[in-house]
Amino acid sequence: MPSLDLRAIPAVDKLLHTTEAAELIARFGRPLTLEAIRAAQEEVRARRDSEATMPAAEGLMERAEALLAGWTRPTLVPVVNATGVILHTNLGRAPLSSAAVQAIQGAAQGYSTLEYDLQKGERGSRHTHAEELLQRLTGAEAALVVNNNAAALLLALSGLARRGKVLIGRTQLIEIGGGFRIPDVLKQSGARLVEVGATNRVHLADYEEALAEGGIRLVLQAHRSNFQIVGFHSEPSRAELAGLAHHHGLPLVDDLGSGTLLDTAAYGLKHEPTVSEALADGADIVTFSGDKLLGGPQVGILVGRADLIARLRKHPVARAVRADKLTLAGLSATLLHYLKDEAEREIPIWQMLATDAKIIRGRAKGWASALGTGEVIAGESAVGGGSLPGETLPTWYLALDSPHPERLLAALRAQRPPIIARLQDGRVALDPRTVLPQEEGALLLGVQKALQSLR
Repeated sequence: MPSLDLRAIPAVDKLLHTTEAAELIARFGRPLTLEAIRAAQEEVRARRDSEATMPAAEGLMERAEALLAGWTRPTLVPVVNATGVILHTNLGRAPLSSAAVQAIQGAAQGYSTLEYDLQKGERGSRHTHAEELLQRLTGAEAALVVNNNAAALLLALSGLARRGKVLIGRTQLIEIGGGFRIPDVLKQSGARLVEVGATNRVHLADYEEALAEGGIRLVLQAHRSNFQIVGFHSEPSRAELAGLAHHHGLPLVDDLGSGTLLDTAAYGLKHEPTVSEALADGADIVTFSGDKLLGGPQVGILVGRADLIARLRKHPVARAVRADKLTLAGLSATLLHYLKDEAEREIPIWQMLATDAKIIRGRAKGWASALGTGEVIAGESAVGGGSLPGETLPTWYLALDSPHPERLLAALRAQRPPIIARLQDGRVALDPRTVLPQEEGALLLGVQKALQSLR
């Protein structure tokens, strides 16, 4: 078998002096372009025993350009969520309001008052930016913002129960996405887990018996964010747990998980305890996420007793998990929507939750008309994102037939922007509930291109 004459490969210096190289250097910089040229040469050398012909300089530069394009292509890109899952964890959960995006952009473009007091002309605290808003909205004495809810729970346990025991019912030993387990967090915090009750039933007497043994630092309640217990099941209420904990001089920490400031029952969903309700029931610290039902950026929020929040604010872990200026800006703008009673109008996830199925049906019919294909079918949208497990909302989706639906799904993902749909009864389903109005044009164009590519 003939082999390539490796001596015929154009030298690096020669390739660097071509017009093509000059263009690539202008776009990608000299070091990366040089690396790509050498990689293209190595690919040719790896084919030394093949029957392939020696590529000309132009061919090598084309390969170098392809390598550069692949190396510099961003992996975190906007997508159109047509799955009908409102808080889609894999797709970044809650899209932000226009005001939140503008606030983040403003904080990112230059300097800010992150830790500067304008009135005093001296160093301030980043904790002040969202605290007053959270106090007004929840009725809490104090508030603290960290980078996510797992961090909020870790901080609470580290600051209040390190080297002590934490009491929790076996009904709440949860694992959520990514292998995050409550027992593992307890272990990392330095606290020791004390489980009481059974997997389906926990009684107040179980807690009382464990408390009598001593060494308990706090009582923990955790929200079952991604599953339900049905059938023969019972456990004490939050108010009962709070009363028992306070009788023994202990705090109750309530990890709400998603957390909400609005009554979900008003939107045809199961009632989800609000942050204010948890505090009113006697929880001393409530932790919850900012990027789920709150509809803001990814943060973890702790609200509750001022003395406990003050202790946590001074804990070393608080600095390790603190929120940055961009998330604080986005969170503050999001909280303002609630304060001004405009959350349903301005926050995308609440717009989606509030949209009537009749309006969604009209949008789906409009898509079918514009595309000239598809069938509008009644279905269900999911809340998702570790919020309201099993809860759905009635919707209408556009079903597209394809002999190879998986190939159509892949073709949709290959569009710019990528379109993420779901498979429903062997058909590709596009749910308007989770498609933002400004994305409809891109969606329809992308679907047209995807369908054409498979013909």
